[in-house]
Order: sequence, then C-alpha cells, then structure tokens
Amino acid sequence: MTSHGPVPARLRAPAPGWTTRADVVVVGSGIAGLTAALRIHAADPSLHLLVVTKDVLAAGSTQWAQGGIAAALGPGDTPEQHEHDTLVAGAGACDVEAVRVLVTEGPDAVRELIALGTQFDHHPDGELSLTREGGHLRDRIAHAGGDATGAEIQRALTAAVERAPEIEVIQHALAVDLLLAPDGGVAGLTLHVLGEGQRDGVGAVHCRAVVLASGGLGQVFSQSTNPSVSTGDGMAVAMRAGARLRDLEFVQFHPTVMWLGLESEGQQPLISEAVRGEGAFLVDFEGDRFMQGQHELADLAPRDVVAKAITRRMIETGRPHMWLDARHLGEPFWERRFPTILRVCREHGVDPVTELIPVAPAQHYASGGVATDLWGRTSVPGLYATGEVACSGVHGANRLASNSLLEGLVFSRRIADVLPGELRPWAVPAPDERPEGLVAGERRVEMQDVMTARVGVLRHAEGLAEALAFLASLDHGDDEVGPAAWETTNLLTVSTALAEAAALRTETRGSHWREDHPERDDTRAGHVDSWLEADGTVAVQWTYAPSTDPSTAEALA
Repeated sequence: MTSHGPVPARLRAPAPGWTTRADVVVVGSGIAGLTAALRIHAADPSLHLLVVTKDVLAAGSTQWAQGGIAAALGPGDTPEQHEHDTLVAGAGACDVEAVRVLVTEGPDAVRELIALGTQFDHHPDGELSLTREGGHLRDRIAHAGGDATGAEIQRALTAAVERAPEIEVIQHALAVDLLLAPDGGVAGLTLHVLGEGQRDGVGAVHCRAVVLASGGLGQVFSQSTNPSVSTGDGMAVAMRAGARLRDLEFVQFHPTVMWLGLESEGQQPLISEAVRGEGAFLVDFEGDRFMQGQHELADLAPRDVVAKAITRRMIETGRPHMWLDARHLGEPFWERRFPTILRVCREHGVDPVTELIPVAPAQHYASGGVATDLWGRTSVPGLYATGEVACSGVHGANRLASNSLLEGLVFSRRIADVLPGELRPWAVPAPDERPEGLVAGERRVEMQDVMTARVGVLRHAEGLAEALAFLASLDHGDDEVGPAAWETTNLLTVSTALAEAAALRTETRGSHWREDHPERDDTRAGHVDSWLEADGTVAVQWTYAPSTDPSTAEALA
C-alpha cells in the first residue's frame, strides 16, 4: 500500500441554512440518474424521491453522447458475442460477471427505453438501424437522430420524470458532502443550491439512501469531451464518506476529438467513432493511413489502440494533430447520418464534406470510479453508485464503444430492484470532526495543465511523481467558500487518487500507457483501490485478480 496527500477530509462549508427530508436522493440527471429515479418510483411509489442535478434536468454528459447505445439486438448477434468484444476491449481487467449482466440484461433495457418513448433510427422497412464502432465485431449500435443519441435518450427520460410529479427535482444543486450516521452509513447529504426559492445556499437533506449518478471526472484535464460540470464531485463525495474507488488510472482518451488549436481548453467537439464505423479513416500529414498494420481492425481498433497510434505518430512527426478523412461519405450521407457533427465542424471552419478534419486524443471517459457490486452497492451502507461515477467492473482497462449508456441503464435498473427492500432506518447524523479545507478556485487551470502533461495519454514514473508533488503542494486553507473552491478541491482529491493509481500500476494496459513500462504484465492484471484515511491521506492498494481477456492464451486455457 502507498499513500499521498493529505487532501481535505471534508469540504469547508457554511452550516446548513435549511433542511428537508426524502427517502432516497438521486444525485445526477443523466441516463443513470433518471433511470434509477423512474425505476425506484415504479418499484415503490410511496417513497419520497428527490433528484438533485448540478445544472438543469436535461443537462449533463448523456446529452453529448453521439454514437449510440450497444446491445445485441440485431440478426445473428448474441449477448455472448457482445461479452467477448467487451472483454477483449477491457484488456483483462473486466469483471466477467458484471459484463455478463450488462450484455444479457442490455437488450431488454434498450427495449424499455423504446417503450418509454425514445425514438431510435430505423430502416425504411421498420427494422432498427444498427451500426458498428471500434472493437465491435457486429453491427449492434442503436442510434437516434443520426448522431444525437444521447440527446434523444435525455429528452425521453426527462419527459418521463416530468410526467411523474411525485419525483421532486432540485436543479442547480451541487452535492457538498454526505452526512453519516454513527454506524458510518448514509444519514443525509449537504447541498449548495442556487436560487431555488427558500432552498438557496447550503442546506441538508436527511435521507435513508443516496444514489450517486453524477458523471465523470473530465475536468481533471485541460481538454475533454465532457461538459464543465464533470468535476469528479460524486467520486470525491464518496471518497470523503469512506467509500473505495477502483481503477481510476484507466482514463479513456478518445482518439478523434476535433483539434481547435494549441491554446484551446475545456470541452472540445467529439468526432464520434461512428464516423469511422461508417468508413472514415485516419491519415497523417503525408496522407498515409497509419492505422493499417497497427491492429486487425485498423481504424476501428479499440480506442486505446487508436489513441496511442495517433499520439505516437504526432510525436514521430512533430505535428500537433492528425487528420480524419471522411470526404468520400458525401454531403447527403453527412446530413442524414451525422448532422450534429457536420454543423459543429462547419461552425469551427472545417467542412468535412470537402476537407480533412484535424483530430487529436482528448480525455473522454473514466472507466474507474466508486467501486460497486453487481447491484450498485458501495462500501458505505446506504450509498449506491451507477453510470460513469461508478466502477461496476464492465469496462476494465478500456471501455468498449457505446457501452457507457448501456451500463448506466442496466445497473440503475438493478439498483431499483434491491434498494426499496434494503432502505436504512432514519438516523441522526453523527458529529463530523474530520479536518476540513478548500483549495482556491484559481488553482484549477494550473492543476489541469499539470494533470494533462504528466498524467495524460503518456505516463512515466518521473512525470507521475512530479504531478503528485505539485498536488501535495497545494494549500488547503482557502476561506472563500463556494462552487469554484468546492469543485477545485474535488478535482484535487480525484487527481491525487488517479495519479497514485497510475504510479502503482507499473505496466501498460488498455487506456493506461506507461512509457517506462511499455509491456502488458498479466501478473498485474488486478485492480488498484483508492480510499481516504481519516486525516485526508489518499491510500492506494493493489488487489490481484486473474486476467479476463479472452484473447490471451492464459484466459483460454
């Protein structure tokens, strides 16, 4: 076990100025959060359900999902084939049982989405339109509006929640910290709310269970496809409450994010993998298709393979980006299949119908998160996690394309199956004497720059040590409480755990690339767990588990 830090064990915040009660609080309003809320309500309508969301109900990462949702819905496809592709992409770090749950329950979950009102694309004969993305050996990606799948799913789920007035919603609410009972289980949650009538400022919600569905950690890095609200809040809240995080080092960098210039920061335009699924291909500045010979699937190889190949070619040639060639698809196809991407490219001065698209890897998805079992339970009684904030075990070292929406859908349904029957009794929160602190909000950009340079696509021991030293040097004594400092402190907590996990994993596996340990080592096929000690020290520990990659001789033996 190694440790680093400390980081604040709780956030400095004003005493709650208001209180309320709810049986269950769901934090987040994407596919994972709204599915959990709707299913829990359906399972037990008598429960008082509260959904809190950092922005408006329809905001969050789900709306940005372009490619689609993967499930074995097409002729000749099977859950077993979907399982195989998921395990291969996960590079030996998946939980096989979790993957089996995902692929077997996935088709019915997608059908339920359709029954709820989600309008996926169909062929003229009425059959569901399915496409293929990197790592999939079958056409199994259902999509909507061409490249607006997430937006359509978000629309349907938001409408369903609005049709259920019994589900209370508080918007513009940042989760600050969990309130814990004397036994260490959930007793409530503190929130900071902007302008919700009498619920303004910091308040406390006393509850019997909390479901974290708050999304990922994209804003740890300078460039990300994630929205600005993705500051790792749920992971940090869970960590401060005593929950274990798992596999944080496996951060997926999407290979084809539109390059906007050397100075561009924040959310970047994603060029969906589905564009390559429909025939686009990568070229360098000389016009060479450099993915040929890199992998049997060439341009449709798993994302870690493509991201590494692009990065290597950028280093070799001294160029800041590579190119995606989709000119041969033609304008009618672009307008029908990828209208959103077409519009965004043109807004940034590139017409993909006639021009190459500049692309480079950028942070896209966190495969790790709050460790859960197959029913979304964490190590804190009464705390559940689902979606990108969670580590269910399905993604392993590298998420298979379009498995993320499916994960949030499937495991939120499973939480709803068990949560009503295991609700904790109401409890009075215990006094919290842990050390508090805040990092000034203005340190955020500097922290992002260090994480991008030292803990990004390319990692090595020296750079990771430099990143950890910088993070440890940040002062926790800021007195200007508010969202900027709270988010920055959450980013510090998650960044420290991520860098520690990356330093401990001395091999290259999936989306974790160590230049000083470039080979995969199947004696290190297990997990890295992270947690917070009472004094704020971030601890990480190696847990051995056998490789689950079906493409290795060891797994097949």
